[in-house]
Amino acid sequence: MSEVVMPRLSDTMEEGELSKWLKNVGDTVAKGDVLAEIETDKATMDLEAFEAGVLEQQLVEAGAVVPIGTPVAVIGDGSGSAAKPAPAPAAEETAGASADAPAEAPAGVPAEKPSAEEPAASPAEEPSRTASASRSSEQAEQSSASSAGKPRTSPLARKIAKEHGIDLATLTGSGTQGRIVRADVEAAISAGTGSLAAPTPSAVAPAPAPLGADQQRADVRVPANRLRSVAAKRLTQSQAVPHFFLTSVVDVEKLLAFRGQVNEALASQNLKASINDVIVRAVAVALRQHPEANASWVDDADGQAVVQHGRVNVGIAVATEAGLLVPVIRDADRKSLGQIATETVALAEKARDGKLSLDEMTGGTFSVSNLGMFGIDQFTAVINPPEAAILAVGAASPVPALRDGVLVDVPKLKITLTIDHRVMDGAVAAGFLRDLVGILEQPLRMLL
Repeated sequence: MSEVVMPRLSDTMEEGELSKWLKNVGDTVAKGDVLAEIETDKATMDLEAFEAGVLEQQLVEAGAVVPIGTPVAVIGDGSGSAAKPAPAPAAEETAGASADAPAEAPAGVPAEKPSAEEPAASPAEEPSRTASASRSSEQAEQSSASSAGKPRTSPLARKIAKEHGIDLATLTGSGTQGRIVRADVEAAISAGTGSLAAPTPSAVAPAPAPLGADQQRADVRVPANRLRSVAAKRLTQSQAVPHFFLTSVVDVEKLLAFRGQVNEALASQNLKASINDVIVRAVAVALRQHPEANASWVDDADGQAVVQHGRVNVGIAVATEAGLLVPVIRDADRKSLGQIATETVALAEKARDGKLSLDEMTGGTFSVSNLGMFGIDQFTAVINPPEAAILAVGAASPVPALRDGVLVDVPKLKITLTIDHRVMDGAVAAGFLRDLVGILEQPLRMLL
């Protein structure tokens, strides 16, 4: 007999919501079978069985938010299948005890929340007492909502329903005790059966009333979701890294022509490479030539060191409704532009749908952040630890330049490299950026 515990499914995960059981007590399971779905701070992931046997107990109910390392099920030989389930974690008992009392709304937040609003999630690194209280509050809210006639829903289901304007009250849940889960909302969106939710105060702002000299508009408190809380923690950690910045201007006239030729060749495969795909490929080639830039600073039991990575794995920043995610293109230096374009589209779609796997979000050795599509000319990006650098890419704009004595407009863009000074000095980073600019201005070099 062995316990199945809530696993750490990402490097930032401190707890997860067991959103749905896929195996029932008494079911025979094989090693690798998916027992349940877990919602983390980044995505929905699978809880797999690490040994074969019979699922004898489910120690938590669907919808419970459980700290990592906490037992959630028992797998045995089947002799204990009829055994009484073990009591739920203390956090759930607290939530159940407090469910009868209405939860006090934070200052500046209406006591009655729209049913499609995403609830506040506890920061990943809060002390255990605070995290427990937050989980209790979230579960108490669900219980209160249920007793008030509102449907029981998972956080991800509420998020997706809000994005697509689906009224959760019109759906029938397939989860435990009729709980509405992500699959129910997605099915309603595909079938077009979900009614549109009524506009909420946060979605449609009323016309502002004239203010007197002594009147002020009220502040609006927007609770941070799990992804935002984790991002805040990691970005705060990043600021402890000694940064410096280098900026170059790139003549992209040949790059744009090269991209057009590539897309003509890819048209028969129904593929299209973006400017960002070409930049990712150029970055990967430059990193292969400069292993000192494809590196990380480590400070562990073996001492302080710079690790130069053997693989070139480029992270691409993707903006989602929940926050910023950075899926990784592995071995980007060994992949064609067509492969990079295909992977980028698939990863970006998964990121926006909250379906990225752990493997798709970890292992990056360098990142690229592109805000050119928003008309941003230049910016500096924050390093994604433990990577040693990140490239910020601005928009391509026409700049007057002399060509054979004639004044013409030449498309140019600015790229800014943010560097961890512990890993690279100025001259080393400048050498990498110089060669990257050379590849972008002579794009045939990225095919060598």
